[in-house]
Amino acid sequence: MNKPWLSRYPADVPESIDPDTYPSLVEMFENAVRRFPDQPAFINMGSVMTYRKLEERSRAFAAYLQNELKLKKGDRVALMMPNLLQYPIALFGVLRAGCIAVNVNPLYTPRELEHQLNDAEVETIVIVSNFANTLEQIVDNTKVKNVVLTSLGQMLPTAKGTIVDFVVKYVKGMVLSMTYQELSHSNNRYRKAVAYNM
Repeated sequence: MNKPWLSRYPADVPESIDPDTYPSLVEMFENAVRRFPDQPAFINMGSVMTYRKLEERSRAFAAYLQNELKLKKGDRVALMMPNLLQYPIALFGVLRAGCIAVNVNPLYTPRELEHQLNDAEVETIVIVSNFANTLEQIVDNTKVKNVVLTSLGQMLPTAKGTIVDFVVKYVKGMVLSMTYQELSHSNNRYRKAVAYNM
């Protein structure tokens, strides 16, 4: 079979890999942490997160999921975020907690979001606040018990993060209109909504 893309591979990138090298994605990540602790793992809007920092934050988030939200192995956690530094923290935190990550397109319509959350039997969602208005419209039609909110500017330096969050909330008008308390008690059903500082 002709593989024209191989000619574009850098010299140090193999044609194929051994899929049995790591038993899980978490093992592969932990190996990268051991090998490159102070190297950049992710960069977003000029902010750099090293493997060490990602490891610390994802462990803390996994502990939060297990100890505060009481999630168990196999529980499904939806991640409704664009490419932000919070995404890898949440993803590796979910996997470390033994849960199943359910990726959700942040541009879904309310109907699409409702279908995916119900189809995947999601009870916890990690969502960026400016997409939470979509969740607000359908949350009572789902099994979601825990809503973990983050903001676009949360992982950015203070000034830049404050400006980004201000523009999103007050200029673009893209932030959840319900309060945490209203979201937590809508339809008289137990629900926990928290702003988690990743």
